[in-house]
Amino acid sequence: YAYLTKAMSSIQSLLRGVRAASRRASAVPSWVWWSRAALAAPQQQHSRTLAMAMETEAERRSRAVLGGGQKRIDKQHSQGKLTARERLDLLLDPGSFREYDMFVEHTCTDFGMDNPNTKFLGDGVVTGQGLINGRLVFVFSQDFTVFGGSLSSMHARKICKVMDKAADLGAPVIGLNDSGGARIQEGVDSLAGYADIFLRNVLYSGVVPQLSLITGPCAGGAVYSPAITDFTFMVKETSYMFVTGPKVVEEVTNEVVTEQELGGADVHTKKSGVAHKAFQNDVHAVYEMRELVDFLPLSNKDPVPIRHTDDPRDRLIPGLNYIIPHSSDQPYDMLDVVHSVVDEGYFFQIMPNFARNIIVGFARMDGRTVGIVGNQPNQKAGCLDISSSVKGARFVRFCDAFNIPLIIFEDVPGFLPGTYEEFHGIIKNGAKLLYAFAEATVPKITVITRKAYGGAYDVMSSKHIRGDMNYAWPTAEIAVMGAKSLFSYSVTTKTPCALHIKLLPEDIIEPQTTRLRICEDLEMLATKKQTNPWKKHGNIPL
Repeated sequence: YAYLTKAMSSIQSLLRGVRAASRRASAVPSWVWWSRAALAAPQQQHSRTLAMAMETEAERRSRAVLGGGQKRIDKQHSQGKLTARERLDLLLDPGSFREYDMFVEHTCTDFGMDNPNTKFLGDGVVTGQGLINGRLVFVFSQDFTVFGGSLSSMHARKICKVMDKAADLGAPVIGLNDSGGARIQEGVDSLAGYADIFLRNVLYSGVVPQLSLITGPCAGGAVYSPAITDFTFMVKETSYMFVTGPKVVEEVTNEVVTEQELGGADVHTKKSGVAHKAFQNDVHAVYEMRELVDFLPLSNKDPVPIRHTDDPRDRLIPGLNYIIPHSSDQPYDMLDVVHSVVDEGYFFQIMPNFARNIIVGFARMDGRTVGIVGNQPNQKAGCLDISSSVKGARFVRFCDAFNIPLIIFEDVPGFLPGTYEEFHGIIKNGAKLLYAFAEATVPKITVITRKAYGGAYDVMSSKHIRGDMNYAWPTAEIAVMGAKSLFSYSVTTKTPCALHIKLLPEDIIEPQTTRLRICEDLEMLATKKQTNPWKKHGNIPL
């Protein structure tokens, strides 16, 4: 028994030793625990710092979104205007906007501008990229709640950045202008900022489409950027453009005018021709801007956009056989012809209220974008004058720059006579339209519906200035001048049949087949390659 007791005691001691050794082997040394704690401390600190930074960034973003503050936003709304960001939300596809340089601030230190209360994130302009119907565009939207949207050097640099990106990547740039002009506290630095923008407007003209929407003030030097861009839209009652304001005008000329009388949307879309279209409010204007972009190629290297249409290319239009009045002196509406021929009757007219004796705008034929130019017989009998020549020339040159085919509906009795036209330069201005058509290398299809008289016949993309296809309706009259003017001479107006012998029109077509002919020709001319003699640039009669 004593032996057994001693043996059991030894075994128990041995087991206790084994358990103790096992515990020591599995235990983590103290230096390891110290190392883990040392590593965990900075990680925890980094996490706390990151969380604080994210919270700070979120606060800064919230500040940036508010611009000049809620009170100024409320004032903007009370005037019937959207904010800079609200306009971009409507312009771009939902969720597609990527903002650049949200946290930029001005760098001015003069006139108390170094006070922190004068610092606003974004510096009065929202810039970035987004999509319109799935296609890339670059945008800037001036924020009137920050210093009245005035332009500083940093403000200008933000705009220049998106313009450069648009040119580099081949995408349109759209500017939403709502600015009181230069930020006077920055002096010449602000003026230099405008010059930087103007330079890019010029260099990128014809490279990417440049579009402007005037939603508020645009005065002084600020007006020259929209003037250079391809198309300018305005909002009625809330927007205006002028070089010098009403107070300066009154001091210098003693004329008393309001801002809207001097440079409102009606003035620039009906009298001056500075703007192309005007709309009742910001929402309508932004919607129409989206519509315009839908017609345009992204750049001068991209093809025109094509979209599906259920309108058959061979659709006959019997009504066109009877649209021309029996009397050549009786007017008709060329818009009826255009709407009948184009896809789904949809025509996006440009400058509808200025120089109404000529029609220009965008449409689609067999799904492809085309530019439409047409004389309007119910306005000044369709005669070409100074304003219509300038309007037509600029549109033709835009289409040629961006490879958009041109369709011309011609009914022109000549250039408008009179001392006013001669004294104000109808010769020089009429030559602009001639120059534009002759210079253009895009497909050009002309349909003579009735009159094609004198030099105006040559100007409206005749075969003699490289028109690709010229057609005449049976009602066409092609001559040096009209029959009444020829009464004292021994010559007569030429009919299409007589001129067809001389190969002047390609064919005399039934009016109802006009759509089919144009669609077929556009398909044929899609591979057209034509160049002009090398030159640095031509010298258009400006």
